[in-house]
Parts: sequence; C-alpha cells; structure tokens
Amino acid sequence: MRLKLYRAASMADAMALVRAELGIDALILGSRRTADGVEITAATEPADLATPPVLMPDLPSVVDPERLAILDFHAVPDGLHAALKVGSLETALAGALPFGALPLTPGDRPLLIVGPPGAGKTLTTARLATRLVMAGIAPMVITADGRRAGATEQLAAFTRLLGINLIVASHPVTLGRALTRRQDAAPVLIDAPGSDPFDIAQAEELRALAATVGATIALVLPAGLHPEEASDLALAYAEAGATLLIGTRLDLARRLGGLLAAASVAHLALAEAGIGPGAADGLVKLTPAELAARLLHMPTRTGTPKHGRHAA
Repeated sequence: MRLKLYRAASMADAMALVRAELGIDALILGSRRTADGVEITAATEPADLATPPVLMPDLPSVVDPERLAILDFHAVPDGLHAALKVGSLETALAGALPFGALPLTPGDRPLLIVGPPGAGKTLTTARLATRLVMAGIAPMVITADGRRAGATEQLAAFTRLLGINLIVASHPVTLGRALTRRQDAAPVLIDAPGSDPFDIAQAEELRALAATVGATIALVLPAGLHPEEASDLALAYAEAGATLLIGTRLDLARRLGGLLAAASVAHLALAEAGIGPGAADGLVKLTPAELAARLLHMPTRTGTPKHGRHAA
C-alpha cells in the first residue's frame, strides 16, 4: 500500500491533488483542518493485488467557518448546531426539525391558535382567514378570547372586510354549540385567549377548549426570544396539547435560534412564518427552504454574521 499526505487550501483542492496522482480509486484514510487549510491522508493498492481496493465513502462536508458564524449569530442551541453545520442547510433543517402543515382544508379538524399574550394570535387568525377567502373557501372563524379588551373588535374588523361572520365563544360549552353551525365541512379557525402555559388553570382551559371540538393546537411564538425561554414556553404548550408551531415577527427579529430551539425541544412541527404586516401576504408556509434562506440571509449590523455563540 502506498501512503501519501496531501495539503491544500481547501478540501476540493486536496481531493484534486489526490485524484491527479493516485487516481479515482485512491483510499481516503483521514482528513483534518489545519491553520493553512486541510490535510488528507490517501493510499492506493499496488495494481497486481488480487483483491480489489475498497473505496471509502465520500468524505463528509468540511465545516464552513461562515456557516458556523451564522449558526452562532442566531444562537442555535448546541444540539442543533452540530446537526446544521455541514452540508446543505435546507437538507440539514429537514432532517433535524419537524415540519408540517396547518389543517386548513374542508373536513379537517378545527385549528385552535394559542400562545402567550401579544404573540400575534389574532393577526395570524386573520391572515389565515384571508388566505382561505382568497382561495375561494369561506372559513368558520371563532374568537374564544373573552379576556383582552378589544380582542373581539380587532378580529371582527378583519372578518367584516372578508365578508364572513365572527362567532364569539369563550367557554367550552358555547364553543361546542358553535361548532354545530359548521357548514360544508368548512375549515375552522379558533383564536384562543392569550395564556400563561405555566399556570395550571390556564393550561387546563386550553385543553378543555381543544377537547370540546377535537381541535389541533398550533402555538404562535414570536421570533427573537432567547432559545431557553422559547424552549420552556414550547414545552409547556406541548404539554397542553400543541403539536404545530407558527413563528411570527420573522421580519423584525434578527436571531431565529429561539424558534429552532422551540421546535426541536418540544417536537412541534414548523408550519407558518409571519414575515410582514400585511393580512394577505404577511404569512407564508414555513418550509426547510424558507427557513434556510432566512437563516443564511440575516445580516448583522456590519453585514456579516460574526457574533459568537455567547455574544450578547
């Protein structure tokens, strides 16, 4: 066996040297980063050996320092950091995080939209209703928020513009009665009151609302939260029954690690992203491609993500 060490500025350059001298059947025995680039240890068997050489699998992608800086800037938690640092970011996100779709087709289970106060639940409900109406589908829109002053009026202003009725049902019993008026298996959007998921009574109230109508629960969580804070909230809402995650304020937040942490820790499927103030175009489906693009193109004040993982 013939062994040789190759040094180059990049993995591509090093592999080109290996193939130029040892051919495409060269065995790659190891690689490592150096201060000047990379080193590859390669070997080839003599041509007269009876046993043909066994080719090593393709080398894993070399970690890109710029990718690491981007993940650090977004404060991506350590566990996800390792999973997202090599290869296509879109592919890595699809493998590391759950993604899903909201139940918005006729006949689907009702969708209960929950979250902490001020997260954007009512605007999200209005945006989803707008999307359905623009697609020619008239949803059933219900507000269960009997706490916040002006909550009903805010959503009613949107539904009037859309030409649909708003139903007020802030108690499980009245919510159950409201669902008996569902026509043509219309999609059902229920705007829940802002809640504290760490409060046992409020968490139980959410469970009761969902159980009454067999609803799927989607958590609305703003981007920009500290990853640990976002994780705690997501876990608490998941305990109350949430299975989907809608991120809001992606147009305003500079760091998205909190949303990634919430989805990962609580196993919530990423479904939608709030990206602007508009009702018709302010919400998009959150796919691995959409999330990758936003992570990669989120500049710092200097234009390049250069902050360390523990930077303020």
